[in-house]
Amino acid sequence: MAEYDLTQKLIPQLDRHLAIPLVNYLADSEIFPAAQVTKAQYDLVKGTNMVDYVKQLFDQAKSEGVDVEAENFDKLRETATAKYNALQAAAQPIMRVIEDPEAVAKLKGGVDREKNLDLLRSEYNISVEQINALYHFGQYQFSLGAYADAANLLYHFLIFSPSVELNMSAHWGKLASNILTGEWDAALQEVKDLRDLIDNPHTSAQAKPLTQLQARTWLLHWSLFVFFNLGEGQGCQSLLDMFLSPAYLNTIQTSCPHLLRYLVAAAIVSRRAPKPAGTRANRDHVKDLVRIVQMEEYQYSDPVTAFLKDLFVHFDFDRAQNRLKVAEQVVRSDFFLSGFADDFVENARWLVSEIFCRIHQRIDISELSKTLNLSNEEGEKWIVNLIRDSRMGVDAKIDLKSNMLHISRPLTTPTATLIETTRGLAFRSQAIQYAMANTSSEPRSGERGERGGRTGGRGRGGRTGGQSRPGASEKAQEGEAAA
Repeated sequence: MAEYDLTQKLIPQLDRHLAIPLVNYLADSEIFPAAQVTKAQYDLVKGTNMVDYVKQLFDQAKSEGVDVEAENFDKLRETATAKYNALQAAAQPIMRVIEDPEAVAKLKGGVDREKNLDLLRSEYNISVEQINALYHFGQYQFSLGAYADAANLLYHFLIFSPSVELNMSAHWGKLASNILTGEWDAALQEVKDLRDLIDNPHTSAQAKPLTQLQARTWLLHWSLFVFFNLGEGQGCQSLLDMFLSPAYLNTIQTSCPHLLRYLVAAAIVSRRAPKPAGTRANRDHVKDLVRIVQMEEYQYSDPVTAFLKDLFVHFDFDRAQNRLKVAEQVVRSDFFLSGFADDFVENARWLVSEIFCRIHQRIDISELSKTLNLSNEEGEKWIVNLIRDSRMGVDAKIDLKSNMLHISRPLTTPTATLIETTRGLAFRSQAIQYAMANTSSEPRSGERGERGGRTGGRGRGGRTGGQSRPGASEKAQEGEAAA
């Protein structure tokens, strides 16, 4: 499964601390040689201030015979402690305010951030630099691995800070802290806040296309931790809604097509899950993804995405059967998808069954069981459950003597076809009429008063568009007015 492992593609778009669980998962899965994984763990962690953890990995690497560069851990610990004390002292004034219940009550009563800032300046003598010290202390707490303390400090910093740039960085830090502490509801809210900040930038620097592309790429990768820990229903549906939105789908196709694996897996896993009101059907998601997978096949393909193409494009059930076996192993070895492997396989079989039944009228139960990688007995039970599923839209009967499944489809009358074709025609006509009415009510660019400063004079004596020139004939005046 090393061929299909995405860890090396995911890590460059993640914070160093978020990458640690992925590399630790590789150590447990034994996909790569143990020495390589240990070396990767050490190289990743030594860039943090978690000195004790770095030393632990250093000793482990030495015991396994891995060549790693020696470090003076006592000196590193002293440096980290000194910096911690300095940042804590700088943030102490604002921390005293945060820990004061009376002050917190006053600040909560503030209508907006500006009022809170004025209150901090006037009553507690807190400057913007001291508020920024709260950010730097929270950032350092994060680098030490104290994620809960970092999330708390950054939360309070975001309440007071007027700095747009630091606020954006604090949101990223708080999202990472919430992920690493398992606060999934808070992390989901941070994903929404960051998405809003990225899509509606507050500065010209944040509005640059390349900056937005990079920020969206990061958010897509970081949000995987959140969506795949919210459960099968809410998490996968939220992932589909975000990843299939135009801006983020364009980002996937442009800079990170490997995320198509998670998009396809989420669509398959949540296909039969209850969907909240107002959301699109997963069947539409799958159809959209078939087209996208075909378009991006030249950039990225794996057994998960190829399974969809084999089934919906080529209708090759033998290849889809073999592909599903490999796709199951890929899903079980993936850090984010391993907990959904059983749901993925079951829903993938439902997809195969539905497509199989749509293009056949008589089906050998043994053949279908083989296609689904099931025994004959398991296949019979599966088909019974399949018939009970109201989403099939067909009538099916089992002939136990011949071990055959007979599919009958309701005939579509010309009247029903006409109704289905013209469904929504009245609404579309009204929408066109409304758009035309709005267009006709707006002044056209060629009308008087809307072209080249006719209303304010044309620069020669300040004449207006309706004013005649001295000595001009009546016919000329009428011609100008008509123009």
